[in-house]
Amino acid sequence: MKQQRKSKPALPALKRLLPYYHPYRQQVAIGLIVVIVSSAGSSVIPALLQRAIDAMGPTGSRDRLPWIAAVMLVTALVSGVLRFFMRSIMNGVSRRIETDLRHNLLARLLTLDAAWYGRWRTGDLMARLTNDLSAVRMASGPAVMYFVSTVAGGLIALVMMIRINAQLAAFALLPIAALPVITIKLGRRIHAQFEGVQSQFSQLSTRAQENLSGVRVVRAYRQESSETRRFNDMGEAYLQANMGLAKLNGIMNPSAALLAGLGAAITLAVGGRLLIDGSISIGAYVAFGIYLALLTWPLIAFGWTMNLFQRGAASMSRVLELLDAVPADVNNNGLGVAEQNGRGHSIEFKDVWFHYPAPLATTEDGAAINAQYANLANWSAPNASEPRWVLRDVSFSVPAGGTLAIVGATGSGKSALMDLIPRFFDPQRGEILLDGRPLREYSLRALRNEIGYVPQESLLFSETIGANVSYGLASEIAPLTHTAELPIPYEIDVMPEVIDAAQIAQLAETVTAFPHGFGTRLGERGINLSGGQKQRAALARALARRPRIVLLDDSLSAVDTQTEAAILHGLQTALSGRTAIIASHRISAVRDADWILVMDDGMVVEQGVHADLVARPGRYASLLKRQQLLEAIEQGEETAA
Repeated sequence: MKQQRKSKPALPALKRLLPYYHPYRQQVAIGLIVVIVSSAGSSVIPALLQRAIDAMGPTGSRDRLPWIAAVMLVTALVSGVLRFFMRSIMNGVSRRIETDLRHNLLARLLTLDAAWYGRWRTGDLMARLTNDLSAVRMASGPAVMYFVSTVAGGLIALVMMIRINAQLAAFALLPIAALPVITIKLGRRIHAQFEGVQSQFSQLSTRAQENLSGVRVVRAYRQESSETRRFNDMGEAYLQANMGLAKLNGIMNPSAALLAGLGAAITLAVGGRLLIDGSISIGAYVAFGIYLALLTWPLIAFGWTMNLFQRGAASMSRVLELLDAVPADVNNNGLGVAEQNGRGHSIEFKDVWFHYPAPLATTEDGAAINAQYANLANWSAPNASEPRWVLRDVSFSVPAGGTLAIVGATGSGKSALMDLIPRFFDPQRGEILLDGRPLREYSLRALRNEIGYVPQESLLFSETIGANVSYGLASEIAPLTHTAELPIPYEIDVMPEVIDAAQIAQLAETVTAFPHGFGTRLGERGINLSGGQKQRAALARALARRPRIVLLDDSLSAVDTQTEAAILHGLQTALSGRTAIIASHRISAVRDADWILVMDDGMVVEQGVHADLVARPGRYASLLKRQQLLEAIEQGEETAA
């Protein structure tokens, strides 16, 4: 069942914006002063008009009219200039606050662990980084500006109306007493409705992102029509949520206008009688009507401003779910990793048990889906409350500079074991030691700085090949110029480490085949490379860092056997003196390792060197025979062809 999330009050959420104003406090102060002065300037014109009309009366002095007209013109010009500056300053501050928020959000997201990301969807995160931040920007700048303008203009108009005739002002403002009640009640409903709208937008963004990322699968299974229908259904739900919000907005502004219209009708009736009785002059009556009109706009703008605040508060609550996310205990102030005389580091697993965290519901729109995933995560456990252990009682040690190989079928736990070493996850039981110390005692930055990691799925960025291979060589990567802006042909300077790593990974020949070499720009996720080319690029990226620990998680699975043999030959020299752990389902990739672990269902079922394992009638020998049979069949097919 979908869980309902209570709406958070607007004020606490928006109060979290106050620190973001601090760097721009001078601009904000100047902007608000300009807002108030501009509102005051606009209120001077009706008073001048009152004097001009009275001057044209029987007892007035018409000689003052040119001066009054000149002052009105200057006042209007100054007021217009001030309004330009107030918008420029306040909107500029809101853009800077939006930028600071976006930077802080990305910085926070990059510190969060893999378990946290397992509970969120990419489309939902992108919606909060775009649509929600836009709503927060409107609340932090334009809403504040119009609120101050509304209050200042309304108060000045009210004072001037009372000065003209307090009795008439009291009657005219009588209907407006209902405005605060309407604003508060509608504001709460708008806040809740806008949260629902943003939640629907997150789901819509997620569906679009998944369809675009998996467009090949959608087309391969001919599900274009089905996915279009699903997207249309979600779009219809988003439309209905927006229509509900539009109805609430449609009530807010007309309500304020209605109350202001009632005030104008009272002014016409009561003010007309006062004019006939001679209690006020014609100029005062006209000025009062203009001041009432000036007060009417703030009343309407007040509802719109409250709408912006409510939307901003709803979005800020969603943004705070990311800003307040607590990173895993990574101990960034821990120990540095000591130099081991140019060699790698020893690694030891002691009775390690691990299971992936269940993706429990954290957001309203993901509650039902996450609950289903949580149930699926436990499908094989005899007890529904007991997790499915991916690693069970795993113990082994790798000496400094040694090479450990891990083989096993898909789902045996090889990748999970790899993920524990750079601390993408932490084991629930047991301990992992680096040079005899628990991993938790080391600074996460220092630990990962020692590791060159090639995951099972090779991810490349939409940059040049050279930038992808050199990605780990600098803490800051300079932005690259788009290919369309570069002269053709063009070349880029490449560091020696990049060239050496590309040669070891058998990537150099591929790079030279491209027209722009290392300057060739890749598509999203390296889509213009084959699977084997992406794996070799990812391997070169890891080797270019020349790390002391190298983790290869089935990183040659998409590479043909001949290229694999060449890469393995180069790795023997490249990994000399470094600690290496190589996970693979191919025996050919691990046979020369110092020690081999055979895993099945999360447990180590065999271990030893290649010759000893082959001599035993166990799982390793069975895997080897099966692979030799497959190779013989493939060679036979090639010969027949």
